[in-house]
Amino acid sequence: MAEEEKSETIVPELPLGRVKKLMKLDQDINKVNAEALFLVSCSTELFLRFFAEQSAEIAIQKKRRTVKLEHLRIAAKKHRPTRDFLLDSLPKPCQQSDRPDRIRPEPAAEKPLPAGTRRIDDFFRKPAKEKPSEINEVNEVSDS
Repeated sequence: MAEEEKSETIVPELPLGRVKKLMKLDQDINKVNAEALFLVSCSTELFLRFFAEQSAEIAIQKKRRTVKLEHLRIAAKKHRPTRDFLLDSLPKPCQQSDRPDRIRPEPAAEKPLPAGTRRIDDFFRKPAKEKPSEINEVNEVSDS
């Protein structure tokens, strides 16, 4: 009997549109072939999976449950091809003395609110106590 060929379709998990946009950021690339886009997407997924697994193994060796930048840097150093192109792109680890205590970022510039709405901060803020003189003045005006 003839053997049935089972062909599995490989579908990249990364969004192809975004990968294509990233590829086109290079000024030397004008057009991106569908096959090239597919191969770049699949190879990127394989690399990210490999890099994540290596980083997770290092985190486990150091008895950590969270993968941190230092684990990524160690994984990149251990794998020569990765080290050659990626290590310079990873941020440098900052020392604890250089790092300020957690500072909250300043809020963005306030935009005018639509009529009938209020900020969420106002909802949780305790109401300000009004001055008694202002209340009396309002009562006198309404009584007249």
